Amino acid sequence: MKYVGMRTQIHRNNRMSILLLLMFPVIILVMVWVFLVLLNYLGGGYYDDYGNYVTGVDFDHVMQSFLSVVPWVVGAVALWFVIAYFSNTAMIRRATGSRPLERRENPRVYNIVENLCMTCGMDMPKINVVDDPQLNAFASGINKDTYAVTLTTGIINLLSDDELAGVVGHELTHIRNRDTRLLITSIVFVGIVSTVMSLAVRLIYNNFLYGGGYSRRSNNDGEGGGGLSIIIVLFVAAVCSGIAYIFTLMTRFAISRKREYMADAGGAELCGNPLALASALRKISGNPGLDDVKEADVAQLFIMKPDEMKEGVMGFMNSLFSTHPDPEKRIAILEQF
Repeated sequence: MKYVGMRTQIHRNNRMSILLLLMFPVIILVMVWVFLVLLNYLGGGYYDDYGNYVTGVDFDHVMQSFLSVVPWVVGAVALWFVIAYFSNTAMIRRATGSRPLERRENPRVYNIVENLCMTCGMDMPKINVVDDPQLNAFASGINKDTYAVTLTTGIINLLSDDELAGVVGHELTHIRNRDTRLLITSIVFVGIVSTVMSLAVRLIYNNFLYGGGYSRRSNNDGEGGGGLSIIIVLFVAAVCSGIAYIFTLMTRFAISRKREYMADAGGAELCGNPLALASALRKISGNPGLDDVKEADVAQLFIMKPDEMKEGVMGFMNSLFSTHPDPEKRIAILEQF
């Protein structure tokens, strides 16, 4: 097998992550176009330039409609990003129950973080702590003012200095590589599609339950047509959003897996002891904390996925949609250095 250097692999993963990230807006716009095509097809047909009735899709009309809604779609996405930009730090703190860690409370942790920051020449991020006896850690933030490394009390108390330095180096690498900004961006895109899908499904459910579109209002005079049309539109929206949601999940998880390997490599290089980070990962995998955080989007920031999020119906699906690589694979790679 051809040897690939650490920095070469990081550059390759960076390029791939950029390509994956670009897929998010493309997926959203493609699904909008598919939605318009299906609606046009369900309309029954159209008259061509010669006055002939044609059964099929009027793609000229679809493109006109698509171009007219693109600014609204782009505007909605932009607005969502503005909201996420100002609120993501507060949302993560609420979800994890983290609080600032004062230097006088634990100078050991501050010394480890400061030494590693000086080694790589980066500004020191904020340090937060979660009162959890189990082990976990994560980095968050989208700029220098919001970058933070969060540790559980368990990981602080149970890891040696070298092991903790490896974990902190891993999280600092996430910040240096702009992983946190990338992952938060992916969370925003997935949130957009998820919200649209949930809204469409809820509207369909409410229409059936309370509106009775075609089941309650239909009669021989065709008075149920409007309700049935609404049901069809909402059903198409739900199907398109569901397909888009699957693609965005797969894309986001692929980004996360690649970034974890990169952060492991960077953390090992930064602390100068790959075996210490491997030892830390082995300890964390045996008792990963932050189980109370139920949001999978937030959990993808953690160095190790909590136990309660590992259960599933099929191992293949767990692997496909897992936000983190298998711990044993990560440990094996580190032990090769």
